[in-house]
Amino acid sequence: MNFIASILDHQPALVIDGALATELERRGYDLKDELWSAKILLEKPEAIRQLHYDYFKAGADCVITASYQATIAGFMKRGLTETESVDLLKKSVRLAIEARDEFWNNEANRSGRMKPFVAASVGPYGAYLADGSEYRGNYGLSEEQLMDFHRPRMKALIEAGADILACETIPTPIEARALVKLLGEFQSVHAWISFSCRDEAHVNEGDKLEDCIRQVEASPYVDAVGINCTSPRFIPSLIREAKKATTKPILVYPNSGETYDATKSDWDGHPVYGSFSEEAKVWYEAGARLIGGCCRTTPEDIHGIAGWARSSS
Repeated sequence: MNFIASILDHQPALVIDGALATELERRGYDLKDELWSAKILLEKPEAIRQLHYDYFKAGADCVITASYQATIAGFMKRGLTETESVDLLKKSVRLAIEARDEFWNNEANRSGRMKPFVAASVGPYGAYLADGSEYRGNYGLSEEQLMDFHRPRMKALIEAGADILACETIPTPIEARALVKLLGEFQSVHAWISFSCRDEAHVNEGDKLEDCIRQVEASPYVDAVGINCTSPRFIPSLIREAKKATTKPILVYPNSGETYDATKSDWDGHPVYGSFSEEAKVWYEAGARLIGGCCRTTPEDIHGIAGWARSSS
């Protein structure tokens, strides 16, 4: 059964949360580190839990865990044991579940809402490299090597009780295929597959988005496909490209349109649009049914999307 489609049978759109790492930075936390937001899992987990809660309060139907750049190899490099690393991955899911349950236990928050769900982030291999590779791809690894890298992390996130996996910011079809094969191995959780794109039609490594989606969308464990951490100006065209390859729900959660500079571990430029939430209406009209934000977006942006999304028809 398609978990996402079953929800969309009852409401016109699903609202995904916004940025986690860059929002933590906006709140004063230092994330200039190879672990990025996973650093805060170690240092100040309550800040992550609070941010998840704030996104639910803003109107998000789904929050994505702080596991994008969290890997067993990355934590062990920091000095943790394998067991401690696995526990920290699981903690990323527990924080989101705790925030969701606290939000939902307040009857006042239930009016006109579905019970929110938790998507465990499975970031690309390039996020572990911490050098901006998720915006390039071309890792030089085989499908089997990528499966070996992702397998233990996915296992931990599934065991922690995530409702769905968010396989996100994927720059290359070989990594997407590896993730889909792992979903077939586990057969215990569904996922969405979301690519990072460099223009109106191509993923960051250079393949056509349409072709990449065709390679993964037939899996019974893939509930939705789409685009994230990509400039908003490319999103309408990319939605059209995605629709050529799938009838599954299409999701979009672009960044603000600024450019990530890996040498500075920072973002350059300015947001593409004055109103992110108003521009999101265009994505809905183009066919996207799960809509949120990625880097440099805020709870205020998500509040704006939720304001119109629940009344769309």
